[in-house]
Amino acid sequence: MEAALVSVSTGVMKPLLSKLTKLLEEEYIKVKGVRKQIKFLREELSAMCATLEVLADAEQLNPETRLWRDKLRELAYDLEDCIDGFMARVDDGRHGPTGFKKYFRKLKRLIARHDIANQIDELKACVMEASERHRRYDFAQFRHNSSTSSVDPRLQALHEDIEKLVGIDGPKKYITELLTMEMKGPSTKLKVVSIAGCGGLGKTTLAKQVYDTIKGQFSCSAFVSVSRTPDVRKILIHISSGVGFTGYTQDDGEQQLIDKLRNYLHCKRYIVVIDDVWDTEAWKFIKLALPNNDLGSRIISTTRSVTVAKCCSSQVYEMEPLSFDDSKRLFFKRAFGSETPCYPHLEDVPDRILRKCGGLPLAIVTVSSMLTNQLRKAEWDRVLSAMGSALANKPDAKKMTSIISLSYFDIPYHLRTCLLYLSVFPEDYKIEKKCLINRWIAEGFIHEEEGRTKYEIGEGYFNDLINRSMIQPVDVKYGQTKACRVHDIILDYIRCKATEENFVTSSDASEHVYTTKYKVRRLCVSNHTEENVTIWKDPMLSHVRSVTIFGQPVKTCLLPSTSLHVLDLGGCNGIKDHHLESIDTLIHLKYLRLSSSLITKLPEKIGELKYLQTLDVQGTRIEELPSTITKLQRLAHLYVYCGTRFSNGVIEQMHSLEEMRGYGVRSYEQWKSLQEFSKLTKLMTLKITCVSFSLEGSKGLSQAEGRHSYVGTLLSSCNLYHLRITDLIFYLLSLDSWHRAAPCSLRKLCIEGRFIYKVPNWMASLGNLVVLKLNCIICLRPEDVEILGGIPTLLFLQLATAGGTNGRITVHGSNGFTSLKHLSLRLFYCGTTLEFQVGSMPKLEHVQLTLCVHNRECLNGASDLGIQHLSALSKVEVIIWGNCTYDTIYNPTEDENADAVRWVVNAINGAIMTHPNYPTIIYRTNYYKKCEHFESFRGLLRGAGPVSN
Repeated sequence: MEAALVSVSTGVMKPLLSKLTKLLEEEYIKVKGVRKQIKFLREELSAMCATLEVLADAEQLNPETRLWRDKLRELAYDLEDCIDGFMARVDDGRHGPTGFKKYFRKLKRLIARHDIANQIDELKACVMEASERHRRYDFAQFRHNSSTSSVDPRLQALHEDIEKLVGIDGPKKYITELLTMEMKGPSTKLKVVSIAGCGGLGKTTLAKQVYDTIKGQFSCSAFVSVSRTPDVRKILIHISSGVGFTGYTQDDGEQQLIDKLRNYLHCKRYIVVIDDVWDTEAWKFIKLALPNNDLGSRIISTTRSVTVAKCCSSQVYEMEPLSFDDSKRLFFKRAFGSETPCYPHLEDVPDRILRKCGGLPLAIVTVSSMLTNQLRKAEWDRVLSAMGSALANKPDAKKMTSIISLSYFDIPYHLRTCLLYLSVFPEDYKIEKKCLINRWIAEGFIHEEEGRTKYEIGEGYFNDLINRSMIQPVDVKYGQTKACRVHDIILDYIRCKATEENFVTSSDASEHVYTTKYKVRRLCVSNHTEENVTIWKDPMLSHVRSVTIFGQPVKTCLLPSTSLHVLDLGGCNGIKDHHLESIDTLIHLKYLRLSSSLITKLPEKIGELKYLQTLDVQGTRIEELPSTITKLQRLAHLYVYCGTRFSNGVIEQMHSLEEMRGYGVRSYEQWKSLQEFSKLTKLMTLKITCVSFSLEGSKGLSQAEGRHSYVGTLLSSCNLYHLRITDLIFYLLSLDSWHRAAPCSLRKLCIEGRFIYKVPNWMASLGNLVVLKLNCIICLRPEDVEILGGIPTLLFLQLATAGGTNGRITVHGSNGFTSLKHLSLRLFYCGTTLEFQVGSMPKLEHVQLTLCVHNRECLNGASDLGIQHLSALSKVEVIIWGNCTYDTIYNPTEDENADAVRWVVNAINGAIMTHPNYPTIIYRTNYYKKCEHFESFRGLLRGAGPVSN
């Protein structure tokens, strides 16, 4: 099996070594001397791989060392291309040829063997040269690590003049109240609050301001910074010095220091700030020295990792970027000493610079320092053009770059590779998670582990980058992130790194200039001209592995022997059918994405792409997939436009399919094809959309029930993990007839569009279900709440209902929901009381409620909803539909009308104030004039039969 980790600096070394090993086991390598040469290559490269890993952690390298590393990396790329090309020639994907075909196959393999022998000879000479240089120099002596700089880049934040700070008052007040609340009350237990956010967001500054404000209320205090490679003993000594403890000796070890410090703090009310915690292990040791002495002591921790923050405390404050107004105030205060300058000749350049800073205080301060008292517009234009291309390499940005470097070099090798890969996307681009992970897989960055698919492992990588604050989550649904963005300043940094490592080459199609001295391996082209630009036959592109194009179509002259693995034209909307005519020449292609609405068909030759793993044509208007798609026996991920048809029998032949999204049903006959999915044993994710067709009369109802049974059969016969059914034909049916598979592997179930009478009893036995979305239930009964509460593994629940039995929905402490962390409940009619009772949903962290409120009767007497009884709650969102004068975030202090909306908001606020976690709360309002009671809706449905839209 291929090695699990791939780093940028080692290029493709580890996968290459695995391929060399595999090649030695194949029958194809029978040409005299070739096997011996391949064995030699494997041994030599293995010896050098360890050195490459050591060099990967060096932030600065001696030129000789960098040259050796770069040449070896390029050599590894060439070797892998050679092996891949050979394997593609001898593996024709057919079994048991006879006659002339058998003779031709043998001849083709013989020629391929001699060709690889010649190529191996040439590459062996290069490896021997690199190996000799490796033996001649001790590269470890050339390492220089800037992270060991004697000047801590965070030091300035500890001594920041408060008059220079902007936008800190709100967060400072919130955390101060969180820390001082209950300090003198009945509960005087130790409280820990963790501040989380990316580097440069101002965590240290915020913690220091809070610390300076309240430390006078404590008998002793300490503020200690933690390095990326922490010395726990030294940290304990710093804490001791801060709190005034001098009873330790230089011979004391960690355990002795912990015991002495605990004993000293046992009878003192203390406050300690542990700044910039990098990992949970260091925190666990430090925490041992800080006892819970029931005197109202407090600890503040800051960290770049949300995972670490949650380990430190259940009360996590995630810092937000500065608002645009605050960013502007900070920027001009630093640049000109005034918050409101008037320099119209600069036009919109300051605003454009600030948008690139993205509310990151460190970036704002860095850029403003470059423009201090600078009035020439040309200089402002120069700084603006540098941002997003090479700002990270500017001497003036050294401090900012060092802060980002701390985060970059803290992440493991394989995550660095995945992060640098994001440099192929433009600024502010929303990167879909599924597209990104499938590209990582196609590039060879992710390797399957026992019991987990490559995609599941990739999701772990994606979430880890979010938790480390290296990427920003976008479109969070059911507690899961569907997409991400990269902050412009971090994007600038990783672009510089990707260029330095020859990892990604970015090009403007109109310039035709490559600055790299090596072959282009991954190419990103932006073509914003109106003409179709041609990528010419350049030797630099002869071994390109990945091509991503944004803007207008680009004519590619990539040779049939290309090593292209990834072709992403998803950002190229002008692509037409004729652009795909020679797609079959890209024989190594593993990932293909198209999203142009001008594409209506795929060429029949698509079946020649025998290595294709992902085919994404969701944004196209392809009417029917060619039957040759059945030849794609490695195809695991298929995303289609909901109007795309499949010929009978095609689906059941796609044996490697793991995921199908966008499958559309436009006629009753097409529903029968669902039976084909039940034959795909590897299928894990299926998303179906039913678009409108006639449901009139008894025949229509009969067809609806027939479709319903097909889905039920699918659920019971497949090993599905995720199933989503979006039904745009509204009718009432029961789910009781569906029979779950036993044991059921289902982890995520979403049913949207269709009206459901009630929650079926079998749902309580879905022992692996994590996410459940039911939209919508006509009336949520007490029995339904009991069934849902009985799902033991349920973490995320989203419900929409007209109302509750007798106008009430009550969640009792005995209703279950033992694991639930996120609840979204929408009441889309008036007249229902919602109440959470004591002990209900004990692990619920985030609740989102959508209520109709025109007057107090709309909630049937409810006020605070019992929010205070949700003991683990940290975030509340309330969306109110009613007679609101605007659609916006709601602030009751700005509402002069003493209406029902304000009444409800004030009641919930009162409950929040009594909650021990002091959860954050957001209110939003939407205008909806019509006040309708849910009973009238139920009466309408009783005699309506099928309800079409």
